[in-house]
Amino acid sequence: MKLADLSEAQLVSHFRRSFPRGERTIIGIGDDCAQVAAPEGSFVVTTDVMVEDQHFHFSWSSGYEVGARVAAQNLADIDAMGGRPSALVASVVAPRDMDAEVFFDVVRGMGERARLAGAGVVGGDLSAGEKLVISVTAFGYCPGPVVRRDGARAGDVVAVSGTLGFSYAGLDLLEGGFVDPAARGREELGDLDPFLRTYRAPQPPLGSGVAAAAAGAHAMMDLSDGPAADATRMAVASGVVIEFDRGAMEREARLLEAPAGVCGADPLRWVLQGGEEHGMLAAFPQGSLLPEGFRAVGWVRDCGAAESAGALFDGEVLRGAWDHFSSDSVD
Repeated sequence: MKLADLSEAQLVSHFRRSFPRGERTIIGIGDDCAQVAAPEGSFVVTTDVMVEDQHFHFSWSSGYEVGARVAAQNLADIDAMGGRPSALVASVVAPRDMDAEVFFDVVRGMGERARLAGAGVVGGDLSAGEKLVISVTAFGYCPGPVVRRDGARAGDVVAVSGTLGFSYAGLDLLEGGFVDPAARGREELGDLDPFLRTYRAPQPPLGSGVAAAAAGAHAMMDLSDGPAADATRMAVASGVVIEFDRGAMEREARLLEAPAGVCGADPLRWVLQGGEEHGMLAAFPQGSLLPEGFRAVGWVRDCGAAESAGALFDGEVLRGAWDHFSSDSVD
């Protein structure tokens, strides 16, 4: 069965059955607008878009994994402000000849991730197009102070939560043809399974951002584009230099020895430049007790004479791999 065989009303009915309502939903799917409670008097909001064959490939990922992935990246952005998610809206462009069960798997993946995070999926829009395009907007609230990326201060400890480089390793395994794209699970993939799983449907350590805010983090952001790019953004926004500790990053790289051996790649490159795992990058006051799941990977200092704000590793200025409009960025 193809999407063209179903009416929009039938699809909306499926959305209602698959998407969670959420504790803060007052009016959900079915009216001109949703209504979501915001008792704090303000909310945080973020949006992301994923395009078929640009951000995901159905030859590599199932529909469920695609839906879970697009939800995860938005939920992580809310967490990165020290917030909890309350609601998501999703706008979808889908080909008329798309297999309906694959489409419903996308919906299920998105709904399940929202449900696990305590958020409702309260509406959106649906249109036809040449490829699948999913745009999700997430709303949330901060139980404590909002944590921005521009508050890092000299003397702060830089720490991360979640994995580093796993998703990039999974991408290289697939792009290089080192694994069967249809393979799933540890029985088929062995030691490579965690890396493929993380690429296909990342599981951000949701709640670590709230914990970091409660622990007094000066600055924080979602690791969507990798430590090199995101630490640079934090450093520039804060007007400081962030230096990564080689020993700490080499410890992270040792976790990637299995895929690095298969791909013949430098795992340190994956660790520094790999994104789309959506852990947290945070700057904590010196001497802070880091929340569970965080580990120190560097420090913050003032800019030297004639030195620009940025991120360094072994004295070298870091450059991220992920720039959607750069001709030489990694795709």
